[in-house]
Amino acid sequence: AKTVEDLLAILEARDGDKPEFKQAVEEVIDGLKPVFEKNPAYIQAFQAMMEPERQLTFRVVWEDDKGVQHVNRGYRVEYNSAIGPYKGGLRFHPSVNISILKFLGFEQILKNSLTTLPMGGGKGGCDFDPKGKSDREVMRFCQAFMTELSKHIGANTDVPA
Repeated sequence: AKTVEDLLAILEARDGDKPEFKQAVEEVIDGLKPVFEKNPAYIQAFQAMMEPERQLTFRVVWEDDKGVQHVNRGYRVEYNSAIGPYKGGLRFHPSVNISILKFLGFEQILKNSLTTLPMGGGKGGCDFDPKGKSDREVMRFCQAFMTELSKHIGANTDVPA
């Protein structure tokens, strides 16, 4: 990308179907227009920031108190490990989808940069609804989620908060 318009076109082509992520990136681009005008080289750096290094999607199989098996979809989006491991929280809510997690992970890069700690940004979660679940069901779900996520995280790689 050489111009802000190029960035917006790339965003639309790649992520036009992810409204939360698209809106967040557009707002940051809008705020950075004066910076991009003074330093056009930052446009290419920002283009790289818009794309996560990794997006993981995985199934989470857990059993309720009646012995019925349930399958949820888990995610982890990881941005920018250039200076350290990815860091960011986990969200469990029925509305969780890749657009929301890309948006939150993207904003986590900016948030983490303000701490001056050497870490990138990440965000994960699942479309699991803990409302109405027993403590044991929530525990079984969390154990199943972390069993799957543990294959991709570690102290030097990704640290869910």
